[in-house]
Order: sequence, then C-alpha cells, then structure tokens
Amino acid sequence: MTVGLALQSSSLPTAPTDVLAASGQALTLRDVRVSYGESIVVDATGLEVPQGQIVCLLGRNGAGKTTLMKAIMGTLPLRGGSIMLNGRDIRSWAPYKRARAGIGYVPQGRGIFPYLTVMENLLIGLEPVERPTHEAMDEAFSLFPVLKDMARRTAGLLSGGQQQQLAIARAMVARPKLLLLDEPTEGIQPSIVEQIEEVIASLRGKMSVLLVEQFLDFALSVGDHCYVMESGRMVLHGEPQTLERSQLQRYLSV
Repeated sequence: MTVGLALQSSSLPTAPTDVLAASGQALTLRDVRVSYGESIVVDATGLEVPQGQIVCLLGRNGAGKTTLMKAIMGTLPLRGGSIMLNGRDIRSWAPYKRARAGIGYVPQGRGIFPYLTVMENLLIGLEPVERPTHEAMDEAFSLFPVLKDMARRTAGLLSGGQQQQLAIARAMVARPKLLLLDEPTEGIQPSIVEQIEEVIASLRGKMSVLLVEQFLDFALSVGDHCYVMESGRMVLHGEPQTLERSQLQRYLSV
C-alpha cells in the first residue's frame, strides 16, 4: 500500500493536474498562522479543497483543527498567510461577508438556538441569501425528514442527534458553495451517524466540503482526500486509499 505524503514546514500539497484543470480549488490556505494571544495554535500550515470534493481534516484534540475552521470562517483573525475562496483572497472579510460569499459553517457543539423552533433556526440559516426559495427548505427536509415533523418544536428539546441534523440543515438551506463541518458525529447515536454520512456523501460534486472528524473510519469512507494535523501543522495527507492505517493511528492515538 502506498504511504501517504508527509508535509514538511509550510509546504502545500498540489492537487492532481486533471482535478485543477477540470474544477479548480474552492478553498486554498497557504502559510496560515493563528494564535490565541501570544500562543500560536496554527503555525504556517495549508490545505486545499477542490471544487465538489469532500476533504477531511483529522487530528487529536488540541491539534488546531477547530481553530483553523474558525479562521476560515473569520471568527478568529490571521497572524499570517492567506485564505483564498474560489480564487479570491478573503483574509480581511468579516464573517457575514464570507457567509454571503458561499461559506456554510456547522461549528463543533452544533450552535443551534435552543429557545427557537426548528423552523425559526432554519429561517436564520437563510439570512445570507438575497432571494431565498422554498426549494432550499424542501431540500433540507428531504435530507432530514424528522425536521419537517418537528418544525414547530423548540430546538432545545430535540435529541443530540436531531440537533446535529438541524445544525447541518440550517447551514445547507443557504446552498453554500463550501460547507465547513466541525465534528458532526461527536456524541451522536450510530443510526444518525449513518444518516449524516449518507448526506455528506451525497454532496460530492454538488458543493465542496471541509470536514473535521475524529472517527477514522467515518473520514476514510466519505473523504476524497484527508489531511492530518499535529501541533498546528499538517503532517500527513493523501487520498484515503493511499494512507496507511498505522501512520494515521500514530497521529490520532491518545
């Protein structure tokens, strides 16, 4: 089995020529540095998310994955590097402008509004859309039928798995070009994990996805490409079939 590529310093892997020619990159990070105060959490790292592909970001707790997602969304400032969305440098853009440009974000912990109804949460997801349509809402309900049945229920009364479905649906009603998912399977029962896996896999070719995940099997089953992060840097990347499990476990084991 071919060994995955190890990343040195701030080097950024190059996507296959045919992929670049056919679709280009939805997201490109180069030499990104992010800190909390004087503590550098993400240190001169990069990745690429090709158009229409699902890219998984793996790593132990504290590796810098969530910090990197927040930097992409603009809720944490960069100390260096660039963030390119469909070829445009969005480094200085406010989060709302990034959302309007087509980034959907499902944060770790879901981030739903617990005192609002399911429908009200979904309507908030339409805020970045200039001309919202009923079709987008219908698509969300077709992906997660339970939400239609519970549309008038207070979101905080849903189970953890249902809240996660709501969080994903709320991001998707805006029909983003790039969907950021931060550990969508955390604390979720297996039956809903399977449903979320099916939904994510169904997005391939329709939108680009950057998925932070700790469950190795889940990531390898849905990802077109995987990155592994350690201490704020990318240390390994490759297509799932090229990555040796022993290498991955070296960076993921506690």
